Amino acid sequence: MARARLSFEKKARPREHELRCTIVSMLELSTKVQYVKGIGPRLAESLAAKGVHTVEDLLYYLPFRYEDRVNPRSVAELKPGEMASVIAEVRGSGLFRTKRNMDIFQMTAGQGRAAVKCLWFHGGYLQERFKAGQIVALYGKVEESTFGRGGLQMIQPQYEILGEADPDENTDDQKKFHSLEVGRIVPIYEAAGPLTTRRLRRLIYRALEDLNPEMEDVLPEAVRSRMGLIGRRDAFWRAHWPEASENLANLQVARTPAHQRLIFEELFFLELGLELKRRKARRQNGVAYRIDETVRKAIKRVLPFHPTEAQKKVLGEIAEDMQQGSPMRRLLQGDVGSGKTIVALQAAIIAIENGYQVALMAPTEILATQHYLSARRVLERAGYRIVLLTGSLEEDRKRDVRRHVAQGSAQLVIGTHALLQEKVEFDKLGLVIVDEQHRFGVMQRMKLMKKNETEQPDVLVMTATPIPRTLALTLYGDLDVSVIDELPPGRTPITTRRGADDRADEVWKFLRKVV
Repeated sequence: MARARLSFEKKARPREHELRCTIVSMLELSTKVQYVKGIGPRLAESLAAKGVHTVEDLLYYLPFRYEDRVNPRSVAELKPGEMASVIAEVRGSGLFRTKRNMDIFQMTAGQGRAAVKCLWFHGGYLQERFKAGQIVALYGKVEESTFGRGGLQMIQPQYEILGEADPDENTDDQKKFHSLEVGRIVPIYEAAGPLTTRRLRRLIYRALEDLNPEMEDVLPEAVRSRMGLIGRRDAFWRAHWPEASENLANLQVARTPAHQRLIFEELFFLELGLELKRRKARRQNGVAYRIDETVRKAIKRVLPFHPTEAQKKVLGEIAEDMQQGSPMRRLLQGDVGSGKTIVALQAAIIAIENGYQVALMAPTEILATQHYLSARRVLERAGYRIVLLTGSLEEDRKRDVRRHVAQGSAQLVIGTHALLQEKVEFDKLGLVIVDEQHRFGVMQRMKLMKKNETEQPDVLVMTATPIPRTLALTLYGDLDVSVIDELPPGRTPITTRRGADDRADEVWKFLRKVV
């Protein structure tokens, strides 16, 4: 709940001094939003539907755009095709019906001799909203008018009636809040039920005014100084109420110092949480695999070709992880054809030679079958037992496969989501390999890991999606990253390109030609 702060003032009188005690509301970030002045339980429910439960949530309910009302466009300057903000006077309004029986509400706003028509389809509800002489702020796309005598129009513009009194506000508040809507850069919020952008503007301003001035900054001073970040309280103020000198273009794309501070803070705690998760995982009991001459000979025996230096490097990183007593959590990244699968199979041999089972999960039956055929070609001649488990298998075949898995006679189990079913029980699961991780959820990966209740199995995640290392650490911050950055001799280099939607026909034409 909001804390109360007592302030004492001396009030002079002819023969005495009297101490006057004033209660001032002081909000904490953890204060429930209903205790912000002007909200209450009913409006708190509307905010809760938007995920806003506390004062902190309310301050993170940032504007989705800003309007420049310091130097708004004049009606005479408007040009067709542009998005524009304009402040003008209501000249007249009315409702008319088209030949197709559609009600269209038209309001004309002007400055001097210049005017712009505003049209709202099915806008009968606006008849009582606009009155001649009102000053309105409008935002929308300017077009050549297709109705009446030509000129300019805005279809379904966003609007705000300026200077409109709120019955819940006293005279002083009305004056103060009027100054928030004109002569400055104004924040525009997504409505929350009955809470319009105008009302949200007032509520957030009040919350900032009543926020505890001694609010602690959650980022360490050393981090703020090194990154050149402004304080948290200052960031909240400037994100919601930017100075008139702030660059409007930077505001619209969230690139101001205030936005950068709040964005950095969010990513900082995301990465901090992932690092804590990593440390917790390292404290868990994993499998410490032995890698001796017997294991090395087994790996060399199945290799169909001489590995590249990149493959040797990442296998070394994986092997070093697998020898530790804590569970491995590693992302293996490399282009199509770089040899990720053979590296994963080498890791599987380490686990199998230590008496453990391996599960390889792929997102589709086609990919799972490809892995199954590749694994059989490489491993079966060395005596390893491999099975395939997918949803399309006949029920008798599924039962047979599940029985081999539960008994431990199946050493490498390759499959789709079918591996996650409760009926699938492993005898001694030691390594989980997930192909195309971005096609699975983290919880699915966790579900497969829990197939071993006594030890945490090692996890190797593979992806061919080119991810910059910094982005990989953000998306998969709980994983160590290995990259195969070299193709085997004779492989055609992979070129990854991105095309816009309007070039889709060219993409399909190229694919048809290649196929």
